[in-house]
Amino acid sequence: MRGGGSCNTAADGCGGCGIHRAGILIPVRFWWSRKAETALPIRNKTLAEQALTHRSYTEGDLQASNERLELLGDAVIGLVIAEYLFHRHPDWDQGQLSKARASLVRASVLCEAAKRAGLPPLIKLSPAEEQAGGRERASILSDTFEAVVGAIYLDQGYKAAQDYILTHLQPELQALDEGRMPIQDYKSMLQERTQAWWRVTPVYEVVEEHGSPHQRTFVVQVRLKDLVVGRGSGPSKKQAEQKAAEEALQYTQQNRRLIDETLC
Repeated sequence: MRGGGSCNTAADGCGGCGIHRAGILIPVRFWWSRKAETALPIRNKTLAEQALTHRSYTEGDLQASNERLELLGDAVIGLVIAEYLFHRHPDWDQGQLSKARASLVRASVLCEAAKRAGLPPLIKLSPAEEQAGGRERASILSDTFEAVVGAIYLDQGYKAAQDYILTHLQPELQALDEGRMPIQDYKSMLQERTQAWWRVTPVYEVVEEHGSPHQRTFVVQVRLKDLVVGRGSGPSKKQAEQKAAEEALQYTQQNRRLIDETLC
């Protein structure tokens, strides 16, 4: 949420505010940056600052960076969006729900959510990363949004994290509900991710083909340079590629650090 008249403090740290419950104003303390006029619904200052700390700033101390919180936040965002879509679109099947969720949690969407939340000026980066334009990089902004969500979840619980996510993703959720946001296919989403994270384009290749001429089954694998990240099968090459891309999305999310070391 954005800072405003309900908050007043002289420096970054824990500021005072209140929420109304049953007509009673209950004091709440949260992390507040006067410079950016931004407040995060996190009481624990250390946790809030960790969520905003990119690994380039920590000189190799991974425990001090936001990467662990990012992993947690990614899971929370996925659950919140899946729950929202499940209740909002009772007529959608599993495939439609899965694709819609993937469209909403991709880097470009979470990057915009981070901007709406006022996160870019708060991120701690190394001088080199700052000069390289890291503060505007979609991957860093989306990762930071995930880390902040993870911190909110740990500090305030699921409901607070849910409110934060749905508030800052409201434009995309509304566009999806109104049919103005196309549900992207897995191949498009994988290419967007690999370009943003590693500046690499996925390569698909048929590695097996079997069955009768009228009932063929194709097996496709997808590579990032020489690293195989997904494999899928289907009655056509296009369907097999989509399955391989879907598996690759899961693999790259779960093994990002390993892929960083392999490709860089």
